[in-house]
Amino acid sequence: MPTLALMWEAKAAPGRAGDLLAWARAQELDPSPARREHFTAPGERVLVITWWPAAYDAEVPELPDPPQELRARPVHRWRFEQV
Repeated sequence: MPTLALMWEAKAAPGRAGDLLAWARAQELDPSPARREHFTAPGERVLVITWWPAAYDAEVPELPDPPQELRARPVHRWRFEQV
């Protein structure tokens, strides 16, 4: 079975990185991914990676955009297939 990894990255509004991370952690996906991890980086960025037992073009749930007051710019999303 192929593995699909979804990456979701958002830059928090100034001083809101903790709030953005808490918001991202609270978002439930149905069904749940096989694996999910949360990361932070300088510049108040939050990254969430989810892993799915699915092909690259599979329809799987994705994290939504956070509320406008938590983000400094639009969310970036990428898909990767394990090789």
